[in-house]
Amino acid sequence: MKTNQGLQKIEDILIAKINKRPPAYEWQDLALRVIGELNIPSFKRAAVFKVCKDNPKQTILKTLNDTKELCESGPRWKYFFKVLSKDKLSLF
Repeated sequence: MKTNQGLQKIEDILIAKINKRPPAYEWQDLALRVIGELNIPSFKRAAVFKVCKDNPKQTILKTLNDTKELCESGPRWKYFFKVLSKDKLSLF
């Protein structure tokens, strides 16, 4: 009987994973990646979604890589926004 209950729990877990919807747009998936890799605090997550929606994917990926390489101390998410704003200014 215990094995049957264990199988039932595994089945529930697999069904829950199957029913989980992926992001509707590619920029949403990119924003979730940035949030995960840089440990963005909850009060700045909306800003990450906005910059991922408004900027090209390559710009966000370049900024993410630059942040991971160059930020040695302090919160990485602040550095991410600083590098992104400097990249936008250099385009003009």
